[in-house]
Amino acid sequence: MAANEKGVTEPGRHPEPASPLQPAVLQAISAMHARYFDPITLSDLAQEVFVSPFHFSRIFAKATGVTPGRYLTAIRLFEAKRLLLTTSLTVSDIVCSVGYSSVGTFTSRFTRAVGMTPTQYRDPEVGELLVAMAPHLQRLPTLEALHSAGMGSPTMRTGTGTISVRVETPRGAGPATVLIGLFAESIPQCGPVAFGGRANVLSADIEIQNVPEGRWTVIGVAEHAAGTAASSFSMGTLPSRVDITRYGMVHLRMPMRAPLPTDAPMAITLAGGPTSAGNRMVAPAPGYLRAVA
Repeated sequence: MAANEKGVTEPGRHPEPASPLQPAVLQAISAMHARYFDPITLSDLAQEVFVSPFHFSRIFAKATGVTPGRYLTAIRLFEAKRLLLTTSLTVSDIVCSVGYSSVGTFTSRFTRAVGMTPTQYRDPEVGELLVAMAPHLQRLPTLEALHSAGMGSPTMRTGTGTISVRVETPRGAGPATVLIGLFAESIPQCGPVAFGGRANVLSADIEIQNVPEGRWTVIGVAEHAAGTAASSFSMGTLPSRVDITRYGMVHLRMPMRAPLPTDAPMAITLAGGPTSAGNRMVAPAPGYLRAVA
Protein backbone atom coordinates (compact mmCIF):
# COMPACT_ATOMS: atom_id res chain seq x y z
CA MET A 1 0.00 0.00 0.00
CA ALA A 2 1.58 3.24 -1.14
CA ALA A 3 0.95 6.94 -0.55
CA ASN A 4 0.43 9.30 -3.48
CA GLU A 5 1.74 12.87 -3.83
CA LYS A 6 -0.95 14.21 -1.53
CA GLY A 7 -0.15 11.75 1.23
CA VAL A 8 -3.31 9.75 0.61
CA THR A 9 -3.02 6.00 0.97
CA GLU A 10 -4.39 4.07 -1.97
CA PRO A 11 -4.98 0.34 -1.37
CA GLY A 12 -4.27 -2.19 -4.06
CA ARG A 13 -6.98 -3.64 -6.23
CA HIS A 14 -9.37 -5.98 -4.43
CA PRO A 15 -9.08 -9.62 -5.48
CA GLU A 16 -12.16 -11.10 -7.09
CA PRO A 17 -14.15 -12.75 -4.27
CA ALA A 18 -15.02 -15.84 -6.30
CA SER A 19 -11.53 -16.62 -7.62
CA PRO A 20 -10.07 -18.50 -4.62
CA LEU A 21 -12.98 -20.82 -3.90
CA GLN A 22 -11.14 -24.08 -4.60
CA PRO A 23 -13.23 -27.17 -3.79
CA ALA A 24 -10.45 -28.54 -1.58
CA VAL A 25 -10.47 -25.41 0.60
CA LEU A 26 -14.24 -25.38 0.92
CA GLN A 27 -14.21 -29.08 1.82
CA ALA A 28 -11.57 -28.47 4.49
CA ILE A 29 -13.52 -25.53 5.95
CA SER A 30 -16.63 -27.69 6.07
CA ALA A 31 -14.64 -30.37 7.92
CA MET A 32 -13.37 -27.80 10.43
CA HIS A 33 -16.91 -26.60 11.18
CA ALA A 34 -18.12 -30.17 11.56
CA ARG A 35 -15.23 -31.44 13.72
CA TYR A 36 -13.72 -28.39 15.46
CA PHE A 37 -14.09 -30.20 18.80
CA ASP A 38 -11.74 -32.97 17.64
CA PRO A 39 -7.90 -32.81 17.67
CA ILE A 40 -7.65 -32.02 13.93
CA THR A 41 -4.14 -31.73 12.46
CA LEU A 42 -2.87 -30.18 9.25
CA SER A 43 -2.10 -33.67 7.95
CA ASP A 44 -5.67 -34.78 8.70
CA LEU A 45 -7.13 -31.95 6.64
CA ALA A 46 -4.67 -32.39 3.78
CA GLN A 47 -5.35 -36.11 3.66
CA GLU A 48 -9.10 -35.49 3.59
CA VAL A 49 -8.81 -33.36 0.43
CA PHE A 50 -6.10 -35.59 -1.15
CA VAL A 51 -3.25 -33.08 -1.38
CA SER A 52 0.09 -32.72 0.38
CA PRO A 53 0.19 -30.71 3.62
CA PHE A 54 2.48 -28.13 1.99
CA HIS A 55 0.23 -27.62 -1.03
CA PHE A 56 -2.87 -27.56 1.16
CA SER A 57 -1.42 -24.85 3.41
CA ARG A 58 -0.54 -22.79 0.35
CA ILE A 59 -3.94 -22.91 -1.35
CA PHE A 60 -5.76 -22.46 1.97
CA ALA A 61 -3.80 -19.31 2.86
CA LYS A 62 -4.36 -17.93 -0.64
CA ALA A 63 -8.12 -18.48 -0.38
CA THR A 64 -8.66 -17.28 3.18
CA GLY A 65 -5.70 -15.04 4.01
CA VAL A 66 -4.73 -17.12 7.06
CA THR A 67 -3.22 -20.53 7.82
CA PRO A 68 -5.44 -23.57 8.44
CA GLY A 69 -4.38 -23.54 12.10
CA ARG A 70 -5.44 -19.93 12.64
CA TYR A 71 -8.73 -20.57 10.84
CA LEU A 72 -9.47 -23.56 13.09
CA THR A 73 -8.63 -21.49 16.17
CA ALA A 74 -11.05 -18.80 14.95
CA ILE A 75 -13.83 -21.38 14.69
CA ARG A 76 -13.11 -22.74 18.17
CA LEU A 77 -13.02 -19.30 19.78
CA PHE A 78 -16.20 -18.29 17.96
CA GLU A 79 -18.00 -21.37 19.25
CA ALA A 80 -16.66 -20.78 22.77
CA LYS A 81 -17.98 -17.20 22.70
CA ARG A 82 -21.35 -18.40 21.39
CA LEU A 83 -21.68 -20.96 24.16
CA LEU A 84 -20.61 -18.47 26.83
CA LEU A 85 -23.26 -16.00 25.67
CA THR A 86 -26.16 -18.33 24.86
CA THR A 87 -25.92 -21.25 27.30
CA SER A 88 -25.47 -21.91 31.02
CA LEU A 89 -22.74 -24.50 30.43
CA THR A 90 -19.80 -24.25 32.80
CA VAL A 91 -16.46 -23.08 31.45
CA SER A 92 -15.16 -26.63 31.95
CA ASP A 93 -17.95 -28.04 29.78
CA ILE A 94 -17.32 -25.42 27.11
CA VAL A 95 -13.60 -26.19 27.07
CA CYS A 96 -14.35 -29.83 26.20
CA SER A 97 -16.97 -28.78 23.65
CA VAL A 98 -14.57 -26.67 21.57
CA GLY A 99 -11.58 -28.96 21.36
CA TYR A 100 -9.41 -27.99 24.35
CA SER A 101 -8.33 -30.48 27.00
CA SER A 102 -7.17 -28.08 29.71
CA VAL A 103 -9.28 -25.40 31.38
CA GLY A 104 -6.15 -23.47 32.33
CA THR A 105 -4.75 -23.49 28.79
CA PHE A 106 -8.09 -22.46 27.30
CA THR A 107 -8.60 -19.68 29.85
CA SER A 108 -5.11 -18.28 29.25
CA ARG A 109 -5.49 -18.34 25.46
CA PHE A 110 -9.01 -16.93 25.56
CA THR A 111 -8.04 -14.10 27.90
CA ARG A 112 -4.95 -13.22 25.87
CA ALA A 113 -6.88 -13.20 22.58
CA VAL A 114 -10.16 -11.63 23.72
CA GLY A 115 -8.99 -9.25 26.43
CA MET A 116 -11.26 -10.63 29.13
CA THR A 117 -11.70 -13.94 30.91
CA PRO A 118 -14.40 -16.43 29.89
CA THR A 119 -16.36 -15.50 33.02
CA GLN A 120 -16.13 -11.78 32.26
CA TYR A 121 -17.32 -12.50 28.71
CA ARG A 122 -20.69 -13.55 30.15
CA ASP A 123 -21.47 -9.95 31.19
CA PRO A 124 -24.83 -9.03 29.55
CA GLU A 125 -23.28 -5.94 27.92
CA VAL A 126 -20.90 -8.17 25.96
CA GLY A 127 -23.83 -9.80 24.20
CA GLU A 128 -25.68 -6.53 23.73
CA LEU A 129 -22.66 -5.03 21.95
CA LEU A 130 -21.70 -8.10 19.92
CA VAL A 131 -20.72 -7.83 16.26
CA ALA A 132 -20.88 -11.30 14.69
CA MET A 133 -20.41 -12.62 11.17
CA ALA A 134 -20.69 -16.38 10.67
CA PRO A 135 -22.87 -18.71 8.60
CA HIS A 136 -25.24 -19.33 11.50
CA LEU A 137 -24.94 -16.01 13.37
CA GLN A 138 -24.94 -12.52 11.88
CA ARG A 139 -25.71 -9.47 13.98
CA LEU A 140 -24.89 -5.87 14.84
CA PRO A 141 -25.75 -4.12 18.10
CA THR A 142 -28.84 -1.93 18.07
CA LEU A 143 -28.26 1.79 17.61
CA GLU A 144 -29.63 2.37 21.09
CA ALA A 145 -27.07 -0.01 22.57
CA LEU A 146 -24.24 1.65 20.66
CA HIS A 147 -25.27 5.12 21.79
CA SER A 148 -25.57 4.01 25.39
CA ALA A 149 -22.25 2.15 25.40
CA GLY A 150 -20.34 5.05 23.92
CA MET A 151 -21.02 7.43 26.77
CA GLY A 152 -17.96 7.09 28.99
CA SER A 153 -16.73 3.61 28.04
CA PRO A 154 -13.29 2.62 29.40
CA THR A 155 -10.27 3.58 27.31
CA MET A 156 -6.98 1.82 26.73
CA ARG A 157 -5.40 3.53 23.74
CA THR A 158 -5.03 7.03 22.44
CA GLY A 159 -4.04 8.17 19.00
CA THR A 160 -3.75 11.16 16.71
CA GLY A 161 -4.40 9.59 13.32
CA THR A 162 -7.54 9.83 11.20
CA ILE A 163 -8.93 7.42 8.65
CA SER A 164 -11.70 8.18 6.17
CA VAL A 165 -13.37 5.18 4.53
CA ARG A 166 -15.59 5.46 1.47
CA VAL A 167 -18.03 2.58 1.97
CA GLU A 168 -19.86 1.25 -1.09
CA THR A 169 -22.68 -1.18 -0.31
CA PRO A 170 -23.58 -3.98 -2.74
CA ARG A 171 -25.82 -3.18 -5.68
CA GLY A 172 -29.43 -4.00 -4.90
CA ALA A 173 -28.97 -3.95 -1.14
CA GLY A 174 -31.18 -1.77 1.02
CA PRO A 175 -29.90 1.10 3.20
CA ALA A 176 -27.62 -0.12 5.96
CA THR A 177 -26.15 0.55 9.35
CA VAL A 178 -22.40 0.28 8.77
CA LEU A 179 -19.66 -0.15 11.36
CA ILE A 180 -15.95 0.14 10.48
CA GLY A 181 -13.29 -1.06 12.92
CA LEU A 182 -9.49 -1.11 13.02
CA PHE A 183 -7.99 -4.26 14.48
CA ALA A 184 -4.56 -5.61 15.37
CA GLU A 185 -5.34 -9.05 13.89
CA SER A 186 -6.65 -10.22 10.53
CA ILE A 187 -9.22 -12.36 12.39
CA PRO A 188 -10.01 -10.12 15.35
CA GLN A 189 -10.98 -11.61 18.70
CA CYS A 190 -11.13 -8.43 20.81
CA GLY A 191 -12.62 -5.02 20.20
CA PRO A 192 -11.22 -2.50 17.70
CA VAL A 193 -8.54 0.06 18.54
CA ALA A 194 -10.84 2.60 16.87
CA PHE A 195 -14.23 2.41 15.21
CA GLY A 196 -16.97 4.47 13.64
CA GLY A 197 -20.15 4.09 11.67
CA ARG A 198 -23.17 5.52 9.93
CA ALA A 199 -26.81 4.53 9.83
CA ASN A 200 -29.28 4.33 6.96
CA VAL A 201 -26.78 4.74 4.12
CA LEU A 202 -26.05 3.12 0.77
CA SER A 203 -22.63 4.60 0.07
CA ALA A 204 -21.01 7.05 2.44
CA ASP A 205 -17.78 8.40 3.90
CA ILE A 206 -17.05 7.31 7.46
CA GLU A 207 -14.35 9.21 9.34
CA ILE A 208 -12.65 7.63 12.36
CA GLN A 209 -10.53 9.84 14.60
CA ASN A 210 -8.05 9.22 17.43
CA VAL A 211 -6.53 6.22 15.64
CA PRO A 212 -3.30 4.99 17.29
CA GLU A 213 -0.09 4.76 15.31
CA GLY A 214 0.49 1.33 13.85
CA ARG A 215 -0.49 -1.11 11.15
CA TRP A 216 -4.14 -2.11 11.35
CA THR A 217 -6.60 -4.44 9.66
CA VAL A 218 -9.73 -2.55 8.57
CA ILE A 219 -13.02 -4.48 8.59
CA GLY A 220 -16.51 -3.24 7.82
CA VAL A 221 -19.85 -4.89 8.64
CA ALA A 222 -23.25 -3.69 7.44
CA GLU A 223 -26.81 -4.70 8.27
CA HIS A 224 -29.23 -3.83 5.47
CA ALA A 225 -32.87 -2.97 5.48
CA ALA A 226 -35.09 -4.76 2.97
CA GLY A 227 -33.69 -4.67 -0.57
CA THR A 228 -33.19 -6.90 -3.56
CA ALA A 229 -29.85 -8.36 -2.43
CA ALA A 230 -29.86 -11.97 -1.25
CA SER A 231 -28.15 -11.25 2.09
CA SER A 232 -29.26 -8.78 4.76
CA PHE A 233 -25.62 -8.46 5.88
CA SER A 234 -22.51 -7.48 3.98
CA MET A 235 -18.89 -7.00 4.93
CA GLY A 236 -15.75 -5.38 3.62
CA THR A 237 -12.03 -5.94 4.06
CA LEU A 238 -8.93 -4.44 2.48
CA PRO A 239 -6.24 -6.48 0.69
CA SER A 240 -3.52 -5.26 3.04
CA ARG A 241 -3.13 -3.58 6.41
CA VAL A 242 -3.24 0.18 6.76
CA ASP A 243 -0.32 2.14 8.19
CA ILE A 244 -1.30 5.01 10.48
CA THR A 245 1.33 7.58 11.39
CA ARG A 246 1.22 10.28 14.05
CA TYR A 247 -1.27 12.95 12.95
CA GLY A 248 -1.62 11.07 9.65
CA MET A 249 -4.72 11.16 7.45
CA VAL A 250 -5.60 8.13 5.33
CA HIS A 251 -8.36 7.84 2.72
CA LEU A 252 -9.63 4.41 1.71
CA ARG A 253 -12.30 2.85 -0.48
CA MET A 254 -14.12 -0.22 0.82
CA PRO A 255 -16.54 -2.09 -1.47
CA MET A 256 -18.88 -4.18 0.67
CA ARG A 257 -19.89 -7.69 -0.41
CA ALA A 258 -22.01 -10.60 0.72
CA PRO A 259 -20.26 -13.01 3.13
CA LEU A 260 -18.21 -15.75 1.45
CA PRO A 261 -17.85 -19.43 2.42
CA THR A 262 -14.13 -18.80 3.01
CA ASP A 263 -14.67 -15.99 5.54
CA ALA A 264 -13.52 -16.99 9.02
CA PRO A 265 -16.22 -16.59 11.68
CA MET A 266 -15.89 -13.36 13.65
CA ALA A 267 -17.39 -12.33 16.98
CA ILE A 268 -16.14 -9.19 18.71
CA THR A 269 -17.76 -7.04 21.35
CA LEU A 270 -17.59 -3.28 21.72
CA ALA A 271 -18.11 -3.65 25.47
CA GLY A 272 -15.37 -3.01 27.99
CA GLY A 273 -11.87 -1.73 27.47
CA PRO A 274 -10.55 -3.03 24.13
CA THR A 275 -11.70 0.04 22.18
CA SER A 276 -9.33 2.93 21.62
CA ALA A 277 -9.13 5.94 23.90
CA GLY A 278 -11.63 8.59 23.02
CA ASN A 279 -13.61 6.52 20.53
CA ARG A 280 -17.18 6.33 21.70
CA MET A 281 -20.58 6.24 20.08
CA VAL A 282 -22.71 9.27 20.84
CA ALA A 283 -26.27 10.16 19.99
CA PRO A 284 -25.99 11.33 16.37
CA ALA A 285 -27.91 13.48 14.02
CA PRO A 286 -30.55 11.40 12.18
CA GLY A 287 -28.96 8.74 10.03
CA TYR A 288 -25.45 9.30 11.33
CA LEU A 289 -23.21 7.41 13.72
CA ARG A 290 -19.69 8.47 14.53
CA ALA A 291 -16.87 7.54 16.85
CA VAL A 292 -15.64 10.77 18.41
CA ALA A 293 -13.22 11.94 21.06
